[in-house]
Amino acid sequence: MDDISQTAVPTTEVIAPSSSVELVQCSAGMPDLAPMIFRQRLVIEGTCRWPIVEDQIKRYLTQLSEVCGMRVLMEPVTHLSENYGWAGWVHWENSGAHFYAWDSPLLFFSVDIYTCQKFEVQKVCEFTRTFFQAPRAVAMAY
Repeated sequence: MDDISQTAVPTTEVIAPSSSVELVQCSAGMPDLAPMIFRQRLVIEGTCRWPIVEDQIKRYLTQLSEVCGMRVLMEPVTHLSENYGWAGWVHWENSGAHFYAWDSPLLFFSVDIYTCQKFEVQKVCEFTRTFFQAPRAVAMAY
């Protein structure tokens, strides 16, 4: 168990309260074991007005790749689970993004972006909210 260190409780700071997407910066207090390797993460979640379908997920992930400035290595892949709804994934040269959509118990989506190349967080948040016409969207960058 020596490999796992106990760290401080995560802290958050609202960094874009006036935008249409509430963006929070998270600091987990976790030691950076590879400071020489750049990593950027962003989770965006939102509510929807109507169910999200496969074609939307593929278009979103393709356009997200452009907005983030990422080179696509494999076209978006999707899967429909009878138990959990839609999932999608796109593989980038610099990592990738996962997408999840629920029809029940409410119309909801969640995007998880992980890259080793810098991208503009606010631009990605606004693109996502606009693409899905989300009545409410929140994001956490870390």
